[in-house]
Amino acid sequence: MQVSRRGFVTGLAATGLGLAAPPSIAQAQVSSSEAYVQAAQLGGDVGFVVMDARSGQVLEQRHPDLHMPPASTAKTVTTLYALETLGTDYRFGTRLIATGPVVGGVIQGDLVLSGGADPTLSTDDLGAMAAELSRIGVRGITGRFLVWGGAIPYAEEIARDQPVYVSYNPAVSGLILNFNRVYFAWKRAGNGYQVTMDAPGDAYKPRAYTASMTVAARQAPLFSYSDRGGKEQWSVAASALGRSGSRWLPVRHPVAYAGDVFQTLARSQGCPLPAAEEARSQPAGTVLVTHASHRLPDILEDMLKYSTNLTAEAVGMTSSTVRGLPASVGRSGASMSQWIAARAGTQAIDLVDHSGLGGNSRVTPLDMVRVMAAGQPVGLRNLVKPFKMRDASGKTYASQPFRVDAKTGTLNFVSTLAGYMTAPNGRELVFSILTGDVDRRRRTQDEDRPAGSVQWVKRSKILQSQLLMRWGAVYG
Repeated sequence: MQVSRRGFVTGLAATGLGLAAPPSIAQAQVSSSEAYVQAAQLGGDVGFVVMDARSGQVLEQRHPDLHMPPASTAKTVTTLYALETLGTDYRFGTRLIATGPVVGGVIQGDLVLSGGADPTLSTDDLGAMAAELSRIGVRGITGRFLVWGGAIPYAEEIARDQPVYVSYNPAVSGLILNFNRVYFAWKRAGNGYQVTMDAPGDAYKPRAYTASMTVAARQAPLFSYSDRGGKEQWSVAASALGRSGSRWLPVRHPVAYAGDVFQTLARSQGCPLPAAEEARSQPAGTVLVTHASHRLPDILEDMLKYSTNLTAEAVGMTSSTVRGLPASVGRSGASMSQWIAARAGTQAIDLVDHSGLGGNSRVTPLDMVRVMAAGQPVGLRNLVKPFKMRDASGKTYASQPFRVDAKTGTLNFVSTLAGYMTAPNGRELVFSILTGDVDRRRRTQDEDRPAGSVQWVKRSKILQSQLLMRWGAVYG
């Protein structure tokens, strides 16, 4: 799949330690890589490798065998795994299945909402399925309303070293709705707050009955969560709420959530259903309605662009399932690690997931370069997005001196970058840069935004740009 890219500006550009804009060829003064690393004052570790894409020659390296968290650059491995396993024409499917015949508009048996691990399924998609069910004349059922989410193994969360309330760490299931997030909104009403928990799309905004929220008179914690018989109960500190606002929260019971939302949507289309029940195995029957996702490359491109963790887990675990390999969270990452070792000759990739969210995953700069090189023949560069380099103040350049396409990765006190660059003379380079203060991250792992992390990541991103500028000047 081809995507548009802006052309690069021919010319030589490099940056000094304090330079604010790309200099001309006459002004170019290139510091050593080590000088840039020392000036960044990151603490922790910094490793990188830059390689000639055509010959495979390593041009420059620093700690190439350093074991570091990959953060979201792990999604490049997942992309290759999914493309080779599932193919470019693959689409995820969500189906409505009747276990008995339809007589006089009534299903003589159960109706099943059957998930296919589609990571992009939305409330509007379920609304369209409910509308189609009505269009073909279904007005009720005699049996149960079943919901099946067993296409991939269930996990309560992607990574255990994250705050409970972050929406990018929801449950994983074979039935995924709205990236397994629920929409919490609030506004002041009298002496308290009016709160809602919804599953909004563009066309539909049903209430989410499987989740509730209370406002507590406390300073901390910001959110607390409990699971009471499958009902997700949240509370929020009143001190953190302003006059009004909203945010997404993670869903831990995605099958119940999707079933609840579909029940509401079907009722609005004139097809009342009983309360949803989770099916332990996929029921057989006649497929009445199917929703198909976009093609896999489109899903992967969005995953890389927005760094969507749940999408990475869904496509990675689906790939492991199709290969007949262990596919649960943790074990599926190990399955993929073994696959990439055979596929790209990596030697020290040890992934605990497909998204890079888990802080215990480890890669080396040299292995990440091998991954990016293996991705060239299958068009990985066309799926990762253009990377905007930064000057010494952290601002992106108004015009970029050469083309860089890369995947970023960010965790608290971890910042990574892996990708491709076209040097000013047209030379193609492949690179990876891994930075991380793992000890500092471990000490603050229960905090969403620990003190100093934002500034640390900013300095790392400046360093990454300085290294790219150097390589463009020295090797291009």
